[in-house]
Amino acid sequence: MNKLNHIALILDGNKRWAKKNKLSNFNGYTKGFQNIKNLVSYTLSKKISNLTIFTLSSENFNRSSINVIYDIIYDNFSKTFDELVKEKGVKIKIFGSRKNLPPKILDIFQNIEESSLNNKNLILSIAFNYGFKDEIKQILNKIITNDVNIKFDKEKDINNLFFLGSLPDPDILIRTGGHKRLSNFIMYNLTYTELFFTDTLWPDFSEKEFNSIINQYFKIDRKYGL
Repeated sequence: MNKLNHIALILDGNKRWAKKNKLSNFNGYTKGFQNIKNLVSYTLSKKISNLTIFTLSSENFNRSSINVIYDIIYDNFSKTFDELVKEKGVKIKIFGSRKNLPPKILDIFQNIEESSLNNKNLILSIAFNYGFKDEIKQILNKIITNDVNIKFDKEKDINNLFFLGSLPDPDILIRTGGHKRLSNFIMYNLTYTELFFTDTLWPDFSEKEFNSIINQYFKIDRKYGL
C-alpha cells in the first residue's frame, strides 16, 4: 500500500458555487471557508500528517473580490482556526507574499501561527497571496545577494529554500472546480505527486469524495521516472 503523508488541494469554485446557488460572492467564499474546517477534520480522521491548501494566488490578489476575502477573514478566520489549534492540535503555517496585506490580516496570521507553534497532530500549510514564480524569484534574489548559505549538493539545503521546507512532498494533489491545471502552485514540490481533478465546486467537496480519491490513490502503482 502506498504511504500517505501529505495531501495538497487547490480550492477552486467558490464564486461559481455562489452563482449556481444564486447567492453573493460573500456567501460563496464563506461556504468555502467553512469547508476548510471540514477538510481538516477529514484529514485528521485519516491520521495524515500534512495538509497544504491553495486559498489565494498572487494573480488573484488584485481582483475586486479580494475585499470580500478580507471581510471573511476578519469575521471567521480567528474563530475557525482557534478551534482547530486548541481542540484539534493543528499547527498552522501561512506562506506567500505578505507585502501589501492589511495590518489586521498580518496580525491575524501572526497570532494563529504563534499560538499553534508547538502543535503536532497536523501541519496545515495555507498558501495565501502565493505564486510559484514569485517564490522562485525570492529564492534567486537570496542567492544573488548571498543572503543564504547553502551547499547545492545537499538536497536538504535546496528544500529549505522553498516555503514548504523540510515537509515531505505531497503524495496527492486534488483540484476542485473542473479546471485541469496547476495554476502556479508549489511546482517544485509536485514533481511526483499523483494528480486528481474533480468537477465538484469547492464548497460542495465532501468527505465521501475525499475518501474516494484516497482509495484511488492507494491502488496506484507509483513509479519514479518515466
